Amino acid sequence: MSAETPGLRESKKQETRQLISDHATRLFLAQGFERTTVAEIAAAARVAKKTVTNYFARKEDLAFDRQEAFTAGLALAVTGRGDGETPLAALRREFTAALEGHDPVAGFAGPDFSRMIADSPTLTGRLRELHDQREEALAAALAALAPGDAPDLPPRAAAALVGAAHRLLFRRIQELTLAGYDDGAITAALTPEAAHLFDLLDRAFTPANA
Repeated sequence: MSAETPGLRESKKQETRQLISDHATRLFLAQGFERTTVAEIAAAARVAKKTVTNYFARKEDLAFDRQEAFTAGLALAVTGRGDGETPLAALRREFTAALEGHDPVAGFAGPDFSRMIADSPTLTGRLRELHDQREEALAAALAALAPGDAPDLPPRAAAALVGAAHRLLFRRIQELTLAGYDDGAITAALTPEAAHLFDLLDRAFTPANA
């Protein structure tokens, strides 16, 4: 019998990771994050407890299984922007697409999941850490820009302003979700708010040589 190909092994790893994540989310929603143990998750997924910790180093990682996309998102918007597109224009475009697409990474997690985060001090604290990491990644991306493309502020200051705007928008999505708004109503409410915030950021992101 031939050995598994690297692609097949990776596919099986992803399937196992998703299986564990799905069972963890189900248990978190049913029992609460704090009351659910890693052993219970392992039993539900029919894997060893060590398998769970091999895939997810922290219990919080089981809840925030899209954290890599979250922390890298703002930096990728800057580094992957189109020709002639300013960093702020790219950030605005990406957030608008996330808002219109009801992207979970932007905060569209549904009322049950949003309530789970709000009710858990551990998850609330971890979310703050992820926001900080996202801001740090953005600062690094801005620092690497050519002088003509860089905002008219030090990279960390510019990243702090953008990070604060995104934290506010993320929180607003969660608040409206918990208040009973559906995704379409949240998008309608947030569209003008987001536009106003990005307009306020325009001055900070004026190229230094403009």
